[in-house]
Amino acid sequence: MKRIIFILLICTAGLSMKGADTDTLVLSLPDAISIARRQSPSAQSARNNFLSAYWNYRYFKANYLPSVTLSSAPYINKQLNKITQSDGTALFLQQDQFGADLTLKINQNVSLTGGSFFIKSSLTRLDEFQNRSTAYSSQPLIAGYEQSLFGYNSLNSDKKIEPIRYREAKKNYAETIELISATTCNHFFSLAAAQTELEMARQNYASADTLFRMAQGRYSIGTITENEMLQLEINRLNEETNVMDAENNLKEVMQSFRSFLGMEDGGDLRLIIPDSVPKFEVPLNEAMELAFNNSPEPEYYNRIVKEGESNLSYAKANARLKADLYVQFGLSQTGVDIGSSYRNLMHQEYASVSLSLPILDWGRRRGKVKVAASQLALARTQAEQGINDFTQNVRKLVAQFNTQHRKVHIASLTARRSTQRHSVAMRLYVMDRIGILDLMSAVNEKNSATRGFISSLRTYWSLYYTLRSLTAYDFETNTALTEQLPLD
Repeated sequence: MKRIIFILLICTAGLSMKGADTDTLVLSLPDAISIARRQSPSAQSARNNFLSAYWNYRYFKANYLPSVTLSSAPYINKQLNKITQSDGTALFLQQDQFGADLTLKINQNVSLTGGSFFIKSSLTRLDEFQNRSTAYSSQPLIAGYEQSLFGYNSLNSDKKIEPIRYREAKKNYAETIELISATTCNHFFSLAAAQTELEMARQNYASADTLFRMAQGRYSIGTITENEMLQLEINRLNEETNVMDAENNLKEVMQSFRSFLGMEDGGDLRLIIPDSVPKFEVPLNEAMELAFNNSPEPEYYNRIVKEGESNLSYAKANARLKADLYVQFGLSQTGVDIGSSYRNLMHQEYASVSLSLPILDWGRRRGKVKVAASQLALARTQAEQGINDFTQNVRKLVAQFNTQHRKVHIASLTARRSTQRHSVAMRLYVMDRIGILDLMSAVNEKNSATRGFISSLRTYWSLYYTLRSLTAYDFETNTALTEQLPLD
C-alpha cells in the first residue's frame, strides 16, 4: 500500500511539469544573445553612439582637406546716408543702388602652422539708379595666407586627439556589444531561475498536497499525531502561496527580459537551460596584452591626458602676445561692363599684422593657466590610477573565470545528489522511517542546490562575455572578435 502511494506521489509531481502553451517561444542562451545583439534598445543605442562618433571623425578629417565655397550677397540700398566728401565735410545724400557679387573660394588648412592658404576669384556689379550707371569690379585671381603667429593651434591639437577618440569609439562599440551579451546572460538566468522556482513550487505543492492527504488517512487510524498532520497542512498552504508568488514573479521577470530584448508582448518564453559549460582556461599574460590592445579604457585615459595638454596650451596661448598675420596678392580691375573689367588687369597686394599684448588683467589669464595645469595633473593621476584599476580588474576576472568551471561542476553534482537524497527521503517518509523535519530538510536542500546550479551558470557566462568585451577575443575558439561596424 505504501509503495502504491509513493508511486502516485511521484506521478503527481511529474504531471505538474508537463503541459506547454502552444504560443510559447523556446529560447536557448545563444538565441537570446543573438536577438539582443541585433534588436535590443541597448544595441541600437550603441550603434547610434558609434555613428555619431564616426561622423564627428569624418568632420575632423574634412578640416584637413581643401574646401570650395561659392558665396553671394546681393543687396538693395535706397536711403539717406551720411557721405563724407573729399574736403572732409559730410552730407546726407540719397542713395539708390543695387549691388551683387559672386565669389568662388578654395581654402586649405595647414595643421603644422595652424594657418590656411586660400585662392579666390570674385566679380561684383554695382548699379546706380539715379545716375543710370553700371560698374563692375573683378578679382580674377587672389591668393593669400592667414594665421595666428603665437596663438593656439587647434588643427595640430585635434590631430593628436581625434584619432584616439575615434579608436576609443570603435572599441567602445565592440565592448558594448559583448557587454550586451553579458547582460543578456543575467536576464536569461534570472528568467531561468524564475521558471525553475515556479516548477519547484508546483512540485513542492503537489508533494505537500499528496502528503497531507496521506496524513489524513494515517491520522484517522491513529498512526500519526495531530501535531504532525497540522504541520503537513500548514506546509501545503505555504506551498500553495509559494506557487502564486512564483507565478507573479515569473511574469515580472519575463516582461523585463522581453523589454531588454526589444520584443513585443506575445506568448510566454520557455528557456533551454544549458546543463554544462565549455572547459578551458584563459592565460593571464595573453588576456592582459589583448585587453590593453583592444579595450577602450586605455584609449580613454590616453585621450583625457591629451585633452588636458591641449587645454593647457590653449590657456598659455591666450596669456601671452597675440599676433595675426594676413597676406594676399593677385589681380583686379574695374569697368563699365564685364569684358572691360577683365582687361588690363592690375596687380594688388595686401599684408597686415595685428598685435595684442595683455598688460593688466588682474591675474585672470595667469589663473586660467594654473587651472589648466592643475586639471592636467589631475588627468594624469586619474589615468595612472585608472590603468592600475584596469589591470587589477583583468587579473580578477581571469582568476574568477578560471575557477568558475569547477564551481559549475560542483554545483551540478550537488544538485544531482540533493535530488537523489530528496527521492530517498520521500521514500523513507512514505515508509514511515523518517520524520517530517528530515523530509523538509531534504526538500530545502534540493531547492537550494538547484538555485545554486543556475547561479553558477549565470556567473560563468557573465564572466565569459565580460572577458570577451575586455579582450575582443574568444578564448574558447582562439579567434579574434571582429564586430561589423554600422557604417551603412
